[in-house]
Amino acid sequence: MNAIAAAPHARELLARHLVWDNHACMPLRPHDTRFLPQLERHRAAGADVVIVNVGFGDQSIEDHLRMLAALRDWFAGNADRYRLIGTVDDIERARAEGLLAVGFDIEGARAIGDQLSLVRLYYDLGVRWMLVAYNRNNLAGGGCQDDDGGLTDYGRRMLEEMARVGMIACCSHTGYRTAREAIDASPTPVIFSHSNPRALRDHPRNIPDDLIRACAARGGVVGINGIGIFLGDNDASSATLARHVEYVAGLVGVEHVGLGLDYTFDSAEVDEYIAAHPVTFPPHLGYGAGIRMVEPEQLPELTETLLARGWPENDVAAVLGGNWMRIARQVWR
Repeated sequence: MNAIAAAPHARELLARHLVWDNHACMPLRPHDTRFLPQLERHRAAGADVVIVNVGFGDQSIEDHLRMLAALRDWFAGNADRYRLIGTVDDIERARAEGLLAVGFDIEGARAIGDQLSLVRLYYDLGVRWMLVAYNRNNLAGGGCQDDDGGLTDYGRRMLEEMARVGMIACCSHTGYRTAREAIDASPTPVIFSHSNPRALRDHPRNIPDDLIRACAARGGVVGINGIGIFLGDNDASSATLARHVEYVAGLVGVEHVGLGLDYTFDSAEVDEYIAAHPVTFPPHLGYGAGIRMVEPEQLPELTETLLARGWPENDVAAVLGGNWMRIARQVWR
């Protein structure tokens, strides 16, 4: 796929500064690595860091561990192009060597069941952030499309353990009450890895201004999501993505905005999964076949759009990756 054309200034900025997509979704099939080489699309667009999903929702502990084993094995076998992230310094080394730095995330605390010691294991295997909940309720708290009863005692202990080992807590997909309580309870800053302002698009997956302010007040970052139904009426244009970036920056400051594009490489699998799980992805909320997504190739165009709107280069660089690096330096162990 050809990269979207961008002015030389945008391309030069991407080359000079750290570029970090905090959420990308590969097929969760441990024996199928066909899509993994498509991460080169991120590198070609100028990305230095990509955080890849290893599981979500109701998937079992075994599902998560099998996927982690498969991904780690594949990346180890392709060490001439990728570096698995262990420490913040690995990111700097990978960038200096022309490698794409890769870490992992988990979408929902069902991945640990009732066993908090799994948090440390996942961290040791490369997981750098985990959601409290994925759309539906779990042992830790409420989902954004469920009857949210708030953060549970178990959820509070989970946040303490995550902070202890260095894993970032994330409240994307999480219910309003649970997210608000998690932001207050977490010993370290909480992020919204891939969530958009509800003021621009009224959807349960998006977050209201007071949650954005609360996140920023604790030092967190909101990663703007590239899914069309969360950006607008299935609109995945770079201009609309930039509008969401600008809204959050205007509300709480540019230091609290990043990117978590949520690009899913196997779109056919997405269509099939959504159709098979209408409770998690109800049609009346816009879920269905043909959801558009901001693609990695749009990173240069997004950069050019922000520059054309008068953004200083340092502010663009903060959104592209600097803010995620700050959180990593603060929380990771």
